Amino acid sequence: MTQCHCGSERPFEECCQPIIQRTKPAPTAEALMRARYSAYVIGDIAYLNDSLAPDERHDFDPEQAKAWSENSKWLGLTIHAVKDGGEKDQVGQVEFTASYEYQGARQDHRELASFKRLDGVWHYSDGRMRTHDPVVRGPKTGRNDPCPCGSGKKYKKCCGKAE
Repeated sequence: MTQCHCGSERPFEECCQPIIQRTKPAPTAEALMRARYSAYVIGDIAYLNDSLAPDERHDFDPEQAKAWSENSKWLGLTIHAVKDGGEKDQVGQVEFTASYEYQGARQDHRELASFKRLDGVWHYSDGRMRTHDPVVRGPKTGRNDPCPCGSGKKYKKCCGKAE
């Protein structure tokens, strides 16, 4: 048994293969995401098309997907966050990074993917590229506040001093 391509640390034959072969439906949006990644690794372009929401299939280019699948060295899938998409949900989101090597250069495809359940079956419906995590800034330091560097001085007399 080979380990699943999706990084679940389960055998492929028990993880993504039954979903890709359509002998078992994906129980969650995350399971579908993992199966879609594995389908790229093994080159199952028909599954990639079939797992798209029907209203998204018009944009799918099977030849382009096949070329990407075959000409990439797939390095791994990282799931960053999952919102909804459980067995009782109708919609869900999975933020992931698919890492691969293409034409000798490492690539990291980071995406926030949206999924919806249609007639009890999960489908990929949309994706937005992500380049990095959003920057979260702390509260602004006032001139007379203690300096955040820990010096004990007022900000204006320490790091906030005009040069």
